[in-house]
Amino acid sequence: MKSRLIAALALVAFLNMLGSAVQAEVLRVVVVKAQDTVGYVKEIERGRGLMKKAGSPAVIRVWRAQYAGTDAGAVVVSVEYPDLVALARDTDKMATDPDLRAWLAGLDKFRTIVSDSVYNELK
Repeated sequence: MKSRLIAALALVAFLNMLGSAVQAEVLRVVVVKAQDTVGYVKEIERGRGLMKKAGSPAVIRVWRAQYAGTDAGAVVVSVEYPDLVALARDTDKMATDPDLRAWLAGLDKFRTIVSDSVYNELK
């Protein structure tokens, strides 16, 4: 009986931890090399419209690293989501929506991805 109670409490603690992680803000950070930065930014703007049309809650911004040591001058795209569920939904849309797939494929003309990371907000 005691071991079942401990297991149940552990499960509840795990689900609470998972629930807070799912509801925390999520930030995807993509660092790229872009030869034509102006063209790349225009393509990101076009993508914002496509994502909005698809119902995405993502907030997309493009940055240039200034005080970043050897990474100074790097182009960074941040994509902010309200939670992991929204990120998962957008990931699915990117794989299934023909307009979004074509847009993503077209970005390869402008950039080479250096890194792609996902960060969870601590609460």
